[in-house]
Amino acid sequence: MLTLLERTINSLDRRLVLLAPQSRVSAFFKNVETDSRRHRDLVREMQKLRGSIYLQDGALGREQLSADGLHETDEDEQSWHLLMMDSRQRITGCAWYFEHDVTDNAVRLDDLRVRHCPLARMGEWRDQLRKGVESELARAHREKLRYAEVGGWAVSKNSRCTSEGLVLALAGYSLGRLRGGCLGITTATVRHCSSSILRRIGGAPLEADGAAVPSYYDPRYKCEMEILRFDSRNPAPEAVNYRLIDLGTLDAKA
Repeated sequence: MLTLLERTINSLDRRLVLLAPQSRVSAFFKNVETDSRRHRDLVREMQKLRGSIYLQDGALGREQLSADGLHETDEDEQSWHLLMMDSRQRITGCAWYFEHDVTDNAVRLDDLRVRHCPLARMGEWRDQLRKGVESELARAHREKLRYAEVGGWAVSKNSRCTSEGLVLALAGYSLGRLRGGCLGITTATVRHCSSSILRRIGGAPLEADGAAVPSYYDPRYKCEMEILRFDSRNPAPEAVNYRLIDLGTLDAKA
């Protein structure tokens, strides 16, 4: 009998959509649709879903959303978006994947979204955060890997008892591998066991000088958060069987 995760993965050809940013799409992807209007509509629907979930969870206030309830970030136009769809083609889960060009070794903490986390404003931890992040950036440059920030992870209430959240995380690993391998970072909430799920599939605490950067409370999202790093080449052993998830349809921005 197929497990819930296996059944979900087997149905990805009709349930997982990958939206590309405005960049050249790799020849690896064979099923590419170029439709700027559909891309725009899907991003808007994703922002609407994300806004409603974060509002229901108490992670954001109404004033932090647009007039029509969208949760918009600067990363949305520059990121790849992983979307889970239901049988009626409505988005039920999402995450974004934002790559940074580290080929010239010029990217620093101040260029990343993680610079906004509360630890960056705490004298006790600011230097440790910077050392940890810039050590990972230097490693990506040295090993000729990409470097990505991952975030915007949200799953609708009706899908939280399914494997959709895990599938989105595994699809992020797959995208990193398909893009040539990457090191990455995410700020993961403890709410709904998000950070523990990411740990189980290979996420690890960010470290500096052999010490882990601590978890912290983020007043903006009103929850405890962890900074986790990942290497798309090395998922956890229990995730190996699922690491090369078929990423399904690609909608490229025209």
